[in-house]
Amino acid sequence: MNWKRGGETIQWGQPLARLLFLALFFFGGLLLGQVLAGRVPPPAGEELTRYLTDYLQVEGDVSPAAALSAAVLYFRYPLAAFFLGFASIGVLLLPLVSGAFGFFLSFSVCCFTAAFGSDGVLLALTVFGLRCAITLPCYFLLAVPAWERSAALASLSFGRGRRAAPAAYGRSGWMGLAAVSAVLLAGVGAELLLSPWLLRQILEQVLFEV
Repeated sequence: MNWKRGGETIQWGQPLARLLFLALFFFGGLLLGQVLAGRVPPPAGEELTRYLTDYLQVEGDVSPAAALSAAVLYFRYPLAAFFLGFASIGVLLLPLVSGAFGFFLSFSVCCFTAAFGSDGVLLALTVFGLRCAITLPCYFLLAVPAWERSAALASLSFGRGRRAAPAAYGRSGWMGLAAVSAVLLAGVGAELLLSPWLLRQILEQVLFEV
């Protein structure tokens, strides 16, 4: 995508290059999460076991609080990426958000495996699998053009184009947000309906003593 400043066309690299740049920070966060998860003390694994044990005693009814919590988990990173495209500081924050996304995902998965061993992989897949399959592509679909736009705004703010009109999302950008939001909403609904049941079946096998 190009931005025009007067009669000059500004190119901010190919989308694939921007995707690889943000993905580099995401995978860096994954590695950091694995390293730090290895330093979690054993009592943390016991607390996770108690939490999941208590979960078996709770009915899987869909409540407004559960729906809101699921919506936050699905929308937080994609929406953060989109709205950071409105600010020049997004050129610095978007890579950090990508790293945070990878870090917290990796750290959570590693905590499951530390607490339950090989069974933790299956538990983590049940808890995070559907969410990641939906939120990861949605995040990068919004983050790549947002980072491009933020870089353009930063150039206009600190470069020669200070007096030029700021770059703005076009119709395709807002349509992309609408499409991504529809996919995320579908994911929220699927998680509320399917994930508690799937997790309960697996927990009853892993925590068979409950």
